[in-house]
Amino acid sequence: MRSFKAEGIVIKRSNYSEADRIVTIFTKQNGKIKVKAAGVRRIASKRSPHIEPLNYCIFGLYQGKGMPVLTEVESRESFPLLKKDLHRIGFAYHVCELIDGLCAENQENPEVFMLLGRTLRKLSKEENLQTVIYEFELELLRLLGFHTQSDSTKKVDTQSLIESILERSLKTKQMLHQLS
Repeated sequence: MRSFKAEGIVIKRSNYSEADRIVTIFTKQNGKIKVKAAGVRRIASKRSPHIEPLNYCIFGLYQGKGMPVLTEVESRESFPLLKKDLHRIGFAYHVCELIDGLCAENQENPEVFMLLGRTLRKLSKEENLQTVIYEFELELLRLLGFHTQSDSTKKVDTQSLIESILERSLKTKQMLHQLS
């Protein structure tokens, strides 16, 4: 099967060559995948607005010899309330950094996909963003097998635990302290 569809959320993007982008998508069916989006940096590209970070889309992909190539995309949810607020989007980028760092490529994990979508919706609506992030971090660590909830009364330092797993500092850590 060379052509396939994937339902996913854009968690990262980077420029590639003159008019292309490499887009990291967390999908329901395939987990985290990197996709080449050819020509999307051109002014006339109709796919460009759909592959912005935090967009939930249906992607049409073609699997060639290398990474999959984006052929079509349809937005389902773009989280406009989240993107209008600097505090909220800062927390959303933190969520994306954790998904990108902790999840392996091409490993299906529908529970993490559902957690990501639920968390982005909560970040759009709820007021206590610190609690939303802490609950997300704990649940993500549990789903990936890095933490068990043996003692629910004890507060876990999730950021230190995540940094020890990643063996590097979180890029969004300093920003989170400024947003608090």
